[in-house]
Amino acid sequence: MAAAVEGVRHRTLEANGVRLHVAEAGPEEGSAPVVLLLHGFPDLWYGWRHQMSALAARGYRAVAPDLRGYGDSDSPPDASSYTTFHVVGDLVALISDLGQRQVFVVGHDWGATVAWQLCLLRPDLVRALVNLSVVYHPRRPEMSPLQAIRAACGEDHYMCRFQEFGVAEAEFALYDIKWVFKKTFGMRKPAPLILPKDKSFFDSLDSDGTCPPWLSEEDISYYAEKFAKTGFTGGLNYYRCIDRSWELSAAWTGAPIKVPSKFIVGDLDITYNAPGVPDYIHKGGFKASVPNLEDVVVMEGVSHFINQEKPNEVSDHICEFFSKF
Repeated sequence: MAAAVEGVRHRTLEANGVRLHVAEAGPEEGSAPVVLLLHGFPDLWYGWRHQMSALAARGYRAVAPDLRGYGDSDSPPDASSYTTFHVVGDLVALISDLGQRQVFVVGHDWGATVAWQLCLLRPDLVRALVNLSVVYHPRRPEMSPLQAIRAACGEDHYMCRFQEFGVAEAEFALYDIKWVFKKTFGMRKPAPLILPKDKSFFDSLDSDGTCPPWLSEEDISYYAEKFAKTGFTGGLNYYRCIDRSWELSAAWTGAPIKVPSKFIVGDLDITYNAPGVPDYIHKGGFKASVPNLEDVVVMEGVSHFINQEKPNEVSDHICEFFSKF
């Protein structure tokens, strides 16, 4: 089955009262540098399978957990248990368990948001960072993230629609779960995702629900099997904690990220096409917020799930950057 990716081994770690499922590839111990790979929504460790193989082949120990709320990791029942502070705590425990003073980190989507936060809270643990799709914005005291989203995109932005417990879950449950993943992974419209009141999340996606060419039916089956067991609530709770994470991060208002970093995004990614983001990336704002940002790569004709759509190119970028350190 799809889970049996060649060279990948699996284990469970107890961290902060939560059991985390951890997938690993490459050397099991010793002095091999560790790369921590952090997935987003709706994804799993499995989204990094290509990068794990590439990193292992180059002598790295690739470590990809299912974040809390996902896959074979625990899903705390309280929606408030999914702040970035909770997830960073899980990662600090994982890094300690790996016996490493520092690790390389790669994040995508929510995994990128968590990776930025890890670099902000515990820069001593991160040697260098490659983030995909989601840029770092320093905390703004005058406006919470959801307030900023509503001001820029209105109440029908998908992150606003995800706030009410059970509503998105009910929408997702209306459809065949394999189709859900084909439809979601296939989205390519370079614009913010807006959900009119009379339309569901999936009505607003531009994809036709066929399997993208960079995924196999076996890949889709693995995602469907895991999410059929867990549901989507754990992943959706990250969105429901956006403003709570902002409240808790008041002490870091305006703080920059000083870890050496590289950023990669597709030009069709909804995150790249959010209001103000291209100017922020290309006109100095991003570099001011991440002073050791060494490179920004914008891939043409590539959408949101960049690490799976262009696995070889992304793996080469990651390995090339980390080789400097």
